[in-house]
Amino acid sequence: MPELNGPELNGPERNGHGGTTTPEGSEGHRLASLTLVPKATVRSATKDFKSDQEVRWCPGCGDYAILAAFQAFLPELEVPRENVVVISGIGCASRLPYYVNTYGMHSIHGRAPAIATGLAASRTDLSVWVITGDGDALSIGGNHLIHALRRNVNIKILLFNNRIYGLTKGQYSPTSEQGKVTKSTPFGSLDHPFNPVSLALGADASFVARTIDSDRKHLTSVLRAAADHQGAAFIEIYQNCPIFNDDAFEPLKDAASARFQLVALFCGYSPQLRWQSVTLLRFEVCGFLKVYSWVE
Repeated sequence: MPELNGPELNGPERNGHGGTTTPEGSEGHRLASLTLVPKATVRSATKDFKSDQEVRWCPGCGDYAILAAFQAFLPELEVPRENVVVISGIGCASRLPYYVNTYGMHSIHGRAPAIATGLAASRTDLSVWVITGDGDALSIGGNHLIHALRRNVNIKILLFNNRIYGLTKGQYSPTSEQGKVTKSTPFGSLDHPFNPVSLALGADASFVARTIDSDRKHLTSVLRAAADHQGAAFIEIYQNCPIFNDDAFEPLKDAASARFQLVALFCGYSPQLRWQSVTLLRFEVCGFLKVYSWVE
C-alpha cells in the first residue's frame, strides 16, 4: 500500500514546507501540523474522545475499525478536545463526527473540504480533520477535493473507499471497478474507476497515503505521519462494506495473496520486495511504478 510524499523515518528531514520531520519520541517533538495549536495541559485517553452517541453502522462494517483507530490515535495529538474539529459530508462514513467527542460538523454533500478550508484558514489554532467517502469526495465533491489539495491548506482528509454507495443501498461509485453490477448498473458499469491516490498526486497534494481498515498498526502510523505534515494530507482508506460490496479488498487481507499484492512505499526509500523472483517492480517514465511478471 503506497505511503507517498510523507515524512521519512530516520533523522530530521525536510517535510516539503520548510520545516523538518523528527522521529517520534524525540525530546520536545511536536507534530508539524500543530505548531499553532495549543498543547493540552492534561493528558487525555482514548475514552475521552468517545462520545455518548450510539454507533450506528451495519454489523461488520469497516468503519468501526477506522473509528476505533482514530479515537485511539487522537490523544497522541496532545491537543485539547475543543481544539480538534472533525468535518464530514454525506454518506455512511460521514456519521463519524457524531461518535468523536470533539467539535464537529455533519455538513453538505461533497462540501466538507470547502468548509474545512474556511475553518482552517480562519482558525489556525485548530486541528481540522475531514471524513469523506468515495462517492462524497470523488463525485459531487471532486472539485472541492482537488482544490483543497492544491491549495495545501492545513487539513487532514480521510477518504473511506468501499467502492460502492452504501447509504443509498448499493449503487456504483466513482471507484467501482469496470463491469461492476449494482442496482444502478444492472448490466455492469461502463466507467473506468478513479484511482484516488493518482488523483491526489495529480492535484499536487503534498502528502498522499493509502492504508486499509483491517491493519490497525499501519493505519495508525499513517494518521500519525499525516498529523506530522504541515499542509494538506490525503489518506485513502480501503474499507469493507459487508452488505453491498463484501470482500472488495480480500486479496489484500488474505495472508496467502497479500504478499503478491502489497508493497510498502515510503518517501526516500526503495521498496522492500518480498515477492518471488518471477515478479519485478520497476520505476517507469515520470516515476510511475509498474509490476512486471513473466514465465520462464
